[in-house]
Amino acid sequence: MNIFVCISNVPDTTTRIKFKPGNKEVDFTGVQWIINPWDELALTRAIELKESNPADVTKITVITVGKADAEPTMRKALASGADEAIRIDAAPEDAYTTAVQIAEALKNESFHLVLCGVESSDYNSWSVGGMLAELLDVPSVSAVSSLNIENSKPVVTREVDGGKQTLSTSTPAVLIVQKGIAIIPRIPSMRGIMTARTKPLKVVQGVSTEPLTKIVDFQAPPQKSSCKMIDPEHLDELPELLHKEARVI
Repeated sequence: MNIFVCISNVPDTTTRIKFKPGNKEVDFTGVQWIINPWDELALTRAIELKESNPADVTKITVITVGKADAEPTMRKALASGADEAIRIDAAPEDAYTTAVQIAEALKNESFHLVLCGVESSDYNSWSVGGMLAELLDVPSVSAVSSLNIENSKPVVTREVDGGKQTLSTSTPAVLIVQKGIAIIPRIPSMRGIMTARTKPLKVVQGVSTEPLTKIVDFQAPPQKSSCKMIDPEHLDELPELLHKEARVI
C-alpha cells in the first residue's frame, strides 16, 4: 500500500503576521515555515502504520504545491520518516488550484491512500481534501480521527454528532484527518536528518489553472485593550467592570 500525505508549508503558528501596503498580501519577510500541524499528524500516523504493518504499508510519499522555498519543509517530512517527496512547482493560489495541481500529479502515481489535514493553519479553507477526491473521482472520508489497517484494508473512525462512527473504505481513497489521528507529531532524529539528504525529492511542473477565488482584503483583529488593575481593597468594583466593560457576565 502506497500512502501519499499532502503537506502544506505554513508560517509557524507563533509568527506575528504583517501585511503589505494595501492589505491584499501577507508580508512573509522573516517568517519561519513549518509543516501544517494537521498534515504533520497525518504524516505521523502514516509512519506509525508503516512501522507496525510493514507488509501492508510499503511506501510513504509527501506531496506539496509550492516553490523552492518549500523544500526545507519537505526535507523535514523526509527526516521524520517519509520515503519520498514530490514538490509541484506552482504557487498555491487558492484551495481549488492546490487541489487541481495535486490531482494532476497523482494521476501519474500509484497510490492507495491520500491523507490530507482537515485544514491548513494559514487560510483555514477546509476545502482541499474534498476537492481532491472529486477531481480524482475516488471515495473520501472526512473528520477521520483514527486510521488502522485491518486485513489489508483501511478502517477509520470519524467524529459524528454525539459519538463516533467506524467504517472501512475501498482504495484508492482520500482521507481527511483531524485531531486525534496521532497524539504526538514525529520529531526527526539525527539519523533521520542525515538520511533525508539522500532521499528522493522530485520536482514536477505544475499545470495551468485559474483560481476560483481571490483575496480582496485582509483585516487584522482589533488590538487587545490594556490590562486594567483593581486595587485589592476595592474588589467590589470587579462585578460591575466584568458586566459593563468586559461584558462577560
